[in-house]
Amino acid sequence: MNKTFHIPNITCDHCVKTICNELLELEAVRTVKGDADQKTITVDWDAPVTEGKILKVLQSITYPAE
Repeated sequence: MNKTFHIPNITCDHCVKTICNELLELEAVRTVKGDADQKTITVDWDAPVTEGKILKVLQSITYPAE
């Protein structure tokens, strides 16, 4: 599955790197790409990871998606 999330708390490339590192710790997440200017993160993942799990991780690291 592939989805782009809008994350208003992104302010710089360091934010993107933090998010990427956290999401890549999930076993079935294949890739994470971010754009600090657009405030977006695109995630490509397989089961058993779900969109809900990704959203929960984003919330836990204070980068909730809209």
